[in-house]
Amino acid sequence: ATRRIAIVIPATSATSITIRTSTALRSLSMQGGQSVLAATDPLLDAMGFSRGRFVIEQAGAAPLVLPAWAEIERVTEDCRG
Repeated sequence: ATRRIAIVIPATSATSITIRTSTALRSLSMQGGQSVLAATDPLLDAMGFSRGRFVIEQAGAAPLVLPAWAEIERVTEDCRG
């Protein structure tokens, strides 16, 4: 197991995305419509524990405002083993 989590945005030509949570702000590079994070990356915890929601922004597109549901942490913990 590679213990990695991919953030996938289909049909995007963006070369980077920005993720905003209540405790973190980070830009990630995109290749082939995805950005891959190590399961231990603290950004995943910031997304899962964000106050209510987090945002994914990319140039030329409306921001994605997503709920910080418990599933994010479940997937992260399952991947961590």
